[in-house]
Parts: sequence; C-alpha cells; structure tokens
Amino acid sequence: MRLADGCRRAAAGAFVFVLLACSAKPDAGETPDYSAIMAFDTATIRIIGRDTARLTVQLAETEPQRTMGLMERRSLPPDAGMLFLYTTVQPDSSAFWMFRTRIPLDIAFIDTAGTIRTVLTMPPCASDLAQGCPNYPAQAAFIAALEVNAGYFATHHVAAGDRVLLSDTTTRRKATQPKR
Repeated sequence: MRLADGCRRAAAGAFVFVLLACSAKPDAGETPDYSAIMAFDTATIRIIGRDTARLTVQLAETEPQRTMGLMERRSLPPDAGMLFLYTTVQPDSSAFWMFRTRIPLDIAFIDTAGTIRTVLTMPPCASDLAQGCPNYPAQAAFIAALEVNAGYFATHHVAAGDRVLLSDTTTRRKATQPKR
C-alpha cells in the first residue's frame, strides 16, 4: 500500500509539473508562480565591478532546487536571477545545461572569495531529449553559479574578476512551501 500511495503522490506531482509547464505564457513583466512545484528563498545580492549591480535572486541550495533551476520558465524579470549555492567547491569540469530551459541565460561561476571566474552565455536547448542538450563546463572551480537573462552581464559591465557579495544571501526572504 505504501508503494501505491507513493506512486500516486509522484503521479500527482508530475501532473502538477506538466500542468504548470504547459500553462499560458504570463503577461509581459509578470513573474510566473512556480511555488506549486518548488519553493526558493530569495535575496538581493550585489555585484561589484566597474559599477554596482543589484539583483533579486532565487536561491537554489538543495539538490532538487539545483536540478529544477530555471527549467520551464518563459521569462525572467530584468534584474532577477537564480544563485546556485554549494556546500563544497565544485571542480572546473562541473557543467550546467539548458535542458527544458526556455530562455537564453548568462551564467557566472563564482569562487569561494566571491570572485567571478568565468562567464558564459547559454542558448535554450530545442531538444526534447536530455542527451541532445550541450553541457557548459565551468572552466574554473566554483562554490556558486549565478544565472541571469542573456546579455545582462554585458549590459551591466560584469566580467571575470568582478565580485559577487555572497554574504548578501544571509539576508533573505523565506519562501512559502508548496501546497500539497
């Protein structure tokens, strides 16, 4: 019986995910509500370089949150992003991919001192199969990765060597848990 109950819950969760993924595109400027799938705490962070840029980011701190990332999003507000935080340093061979990610993104890989080591642009992957999507290796060891709309870093003059104040993540807004 427990296995059947678990299967029913998994099927219900998958249904909610598919329903949300297939829902209508939000109005321009409107942020879609993904809280039915997964909750993310948010924080306002600063990037210090030629200028100071401020971003409101969702924090992906657990493996399920990092796996979900920005999948199925149809838009991202201009000064928003997702900050992937790790408890251990990830090797330079670790990679991100764009499977089921619908918007083009820039990604910055950040070391333990908060220094941006590499910046990449990742176009959406059109493949329906995970194997059809390219990987984007970090090319440097990292403790965090920041995804934003493609072009954000160029527009705000953010480059390798700039600093992300990771300490800003200690002041956060707690997410409400998904309804079950």
